[in-house]
Amino acid sequence: MKKYVVTGGAGFIGSHIVEHLSNEGHEVVVLDNLRTGFKKNIEDFNVSYQNVDIRNSEQVMTYVKGANAVFNLAALVSVPESLLKINECISINTIGTINILDAARQTEGCKVVLSSSAANYGNNPVSPKVETMTPEPLTPYSITKLDGEYYLDMYRNEFNVPTTSLRYFNVFGPRQNPKSAYAAVVPIFIINALQNKPLLIYGDGEQTRDFIYVKDVVSANLFASQQGKGVYNVALGQSTSVKELAEHIIKITNSKSKIKYLDTRSGDIKHSMANPKKFNDLGFKPKWSIEAGLSETIAFYEKELSLKV
Repeated sequence: MKKYVVTGGAGFIGSHIVEHLSNEGHEVVVLDNLRTGFKKNIEDFNVSYQNVDIRNSEQVMTYVKGANAVFNLAALVSVPESLLKINECISINTIGTINILDAARQTEGCKVVLSSSAANYGNNPVSPKVETMTPEPLTPYSITKLDGEYYLDMYRNEFNVPTTSLRYFNVFGPRQNPKSAYAAVVPIFIINALQNKPLLIYGDGEQTRDFIYVKDVVSANLFASQQGKGVYNVALGQSTSVKELAEHIIKITNSKSKIKYLDTRSGDIKHSMANPKKFNDLGFKPKWSIEAGLSETIAFYEKELSLKV
């Protein structure tokens, strides 16, 4: 049995990591101030939950002590909010990450795995995105995620803290919040399809994304806690248009929903796809197809809706 700390562990991706580690019988400590997470996401798992803000360096130091690895998912995650609250974004995403690195430095061999973002590539039209490209972060959110990557590299090189940063592309799955200020397209489409409401697409629907199921992201984190250093793309490495996604969901849900096209939103990236070769060559292999992931995700939201009726 090992000890793992998951910051932001009551959130969407974090709670899936917590679930997996708990099911394997490990000691799991969740640090989450519930800024965007929900305690209900982890209440069924055998874990130690602590209402801790990662900006509190003393508390972080206390709970990280003796850990084999820290999965750092605590962050200000909304891009629009990061533009409105720049100082808060820096304090959570950058200073908070430094606190975690300082704590890990006190426990020999404690690896820090950072949840980073494909947003670090910015609007660079080159596709697929590869880790050697010059980052072009456009918002406080992506700038601070890039800061985190650099600090992880620095702590590894200067202080021998083992570190790995994972740049997620479009993660989807159960427990993703469809009502958040920056909700992802998948849960919104699913909720609307299950209620036969229109699926709204901004633009012509030909914009593409590289979707990856949350359980593959869990596997990526566990793999990264054992192997690798530096930055890796986490994605399937395939393009799916938003229109195709909507059609998949309508088909799987047997919905009567229609697709409705709206004006393109300013700032939306037209195409985003990863080259995941670097991580794959290290030995990581995603197991979930988009269709299989969607089927499991839809089943989750069907149950959620039935409980509200």
